[in-house]
Amino acid sequence: MLTTDFVTGSPNWLDLGAPDTNAAAAFYGAVFGWEFQSAGPDAGGYGFFQKDGRTVAGLGPLTEEGASPAWTVYFHTPDADATAKSVEQAGGTVRFPPMDVMEAGRMAGFTDPQGAEFAVWQPGAVGGLEKASEEDALCWAELHIGDVPAALAFYDRVFGWRSAEMEAPGMTYTVLSTAQGGQEEATFGGVAPSQGQGEQPRWIPYFAVADADATVARAQGSGGTVLMPAADVPDVGRLAWLADPFGAPFALLKPEPPAA
Repeated sequence: MLTTDFVTGSPNWLDLGAPDTNAAAAFYGAVFGWEFQSAGPDAGGYGFFQKDGRTVAGLGPLTEEGASPAWTVYFHTPDADATAKSVEQAGGTVRFPPMDVMEAGRMAGFTDPQGAEFAVWQPGAVGGLEKASEEDALCWAELHIGDVPAALAFYDRVFGWRSAEMEAPGMTYTVLSTAQGGQEEATFGGVAPSQGQGEQPRWIPYFAVADADATVARAQGSGGTVLMPAADVPDVGRLAWLADPFGAPFALLKPEPPAA
């Protein structure tokens, strides 16, 4: 289960790069009830999405040349510089090298060998997200990739993740967990094979919601696009895929209640 008790390799931060941060803040405020809080005049327009006074994600302007609007999933590391070396040794690319973010922590951005972008956060004053696996907060991180075995080998070398296969409708789905803790308790995400040649390798954040259909309707009414309509997945819940007004994809999940 994805929590805020971060260990090496667990998702501990999430942010959105958008061409119009004011419009993005308005959209996600309408969809999830998030409030945007600026990080200050020296933060270059970066700030935090908050729900119930707790940080659920970050938001900032696009800073990389040629970058498209997208959500970026960050994974916990105790040493961003060592992780950068591991990424290169495993065949990945350093998109931007480790850097200090004032006193908050240290970050770096990478691209895996198949083209999926991700990042790491080495906590300083800011440990990471303050809300996870609750309504309107990150609850799952999912990688869509062409060569699943190669991806698993890469991330195992970088983070030491464990994996377990399960059968899903029309595919074999791989569940991911960190190296620390019991495998079920340490589960935070999964890997799905890309559906067709048109799907680019990418990490997709899932946000837990109380009502997937109502959330889809709010997103559509606020300028979002439905990529996959809400549907029930046995033993998982009701999920949907959306894109915000700028094209950044994300997903919703109304988790199935635990069995009695």
